Amino acid sequence: MNAILRRYDALADLAARQSAWLLPTAARLVFGGVLAGYFWSSALTKLDGPFSPSIGAYAQIYPKVFEAVGYDPSQMSLLQGLVVLAGAWAEVLLPLLIVLGLATRLAALGMAGFVVVQSLTDIFGHGADSGAWFDRASDALIFDQRALWMLLFAVLIAKGAGPLSADRALLALKPRVPA
Repeated sequence: MNAILRRYDALADLAARQSAWLLPTAARLVFGGVLAGYFWSSALTKLDGPFSPSIGAYAQIYPKVFEAVGYDPSQMSLLQGLVVLAGAWAEVLLPLLIVLGLATRLAALGMAGFVVVQSLTDIFGHGADSGAWFDRASDALIFDQRALWMLLFAVLIAKGAGPLSADRALLALKPRVPA
């Protein structure tokens, strides 16, 4: 029994030592493979041009306000238009930064904030069913699904981008100052 416990401890120690590079690298890989395309596709529905929000963008981000003004974008304020553009560009740039591993912690923090706002808009603006946590059903689009997204962001915020990243490459270029 002691031999089994020693072997288990050795494997656990090896896994702990590998987590510094494995967790952030895996989180970025999973994000790139599963979520980056989702956010980029969503961003494209919000833009008619680089600085021109689409009608659908207002409907997605300000559903009740846009309905109240008869779906007329000219009735939306300048601030609302800027928020729509900022949201669309955030959906393009923040995932790109995470995939490249550039300013990863900041990009992951921005994505976490984005997902919170997105979730609140879906629940309160669009009336989406939030589902429930810990209900043995893993298909609630808001609580269950986005809790997993937030776990990816938490790993990236805590651990950074990992060794295969632009952050690490830029750090290697930094001149060393003697102590």
